[in-house]
Amino acid sequence: MAYLTVAGHGQAEIEVSRSRFLCTLERVDDEFSARSVIEQARREHWAARHHCSAFVLGPRRDVERSSDDGEPPGTGGAPMLEVLRGRELSDVVAVVTRWFGGTLLGTGGLSRAYADAVRAALEVTPLVERVEQELCEVTVDLAAAGRLEHELRSRGTKVLNIDYTDLATLSIAVPLIAVPIAEEIVAELTEGRAELVHRGRRWVDAPVSTG
Repeated sequence: MAYLTVAGHGQAEIEVSRSRFLCTLERVDDEFSARSVIEQARREHWAARHHCSAFVLGPRRDVERSSDDGEPPGTGGAPMLEVLRGRELSDVVAVVTRWFGGTLLGTGGLSRAYADAVRAALEVTPLVERVEQELCEVTVDLAAAGRLEHELRSRGTKVLNIDYTDLATLSIAVPLIAVPIAEEIVAELTEGRAELVHRGRRWVDAPVSTG
């Protein structure tokens, strides 16, 4: 399993008919953290009229919340949330702080402005892919350790440690989708004498390819 999120803090500001829209993005782990970011924006920019927000949480993006914070219903948080959904992001909160410029934008104009503010912040905020890995160990003869390490690394497996005694024990982290391949490699190179021992799972960040 894998999903996209922001690498950390990001911020961008746009101006529409003299109203300023400042979007702040933060990576968060839970709803409490997301709401803390929203409250921090309120405290920091206390003179602003609105602080609309949206956040998405969880590997399956199963927690979604949005707030229009006094704007006409559906014109603030909802379009912001749609941008996050469209980018398939999770574990992220977006807060758009608005300073009114004296010109009414209408519901369509407001919706576009709040969405565009989030898009502008995403343009300057690096993304990472959160990848779930299976943590495993495999013990092999010393003569087989080098080739096994090479084959596993070449297939995207991270070798965390190798403990040498009379045998070699490799501690590895395998992307979930690649576990069957790792099992096949181990079976083939050891002629079925060794197998992966599963020790648990972890989430790690991986850079997002720009190609």
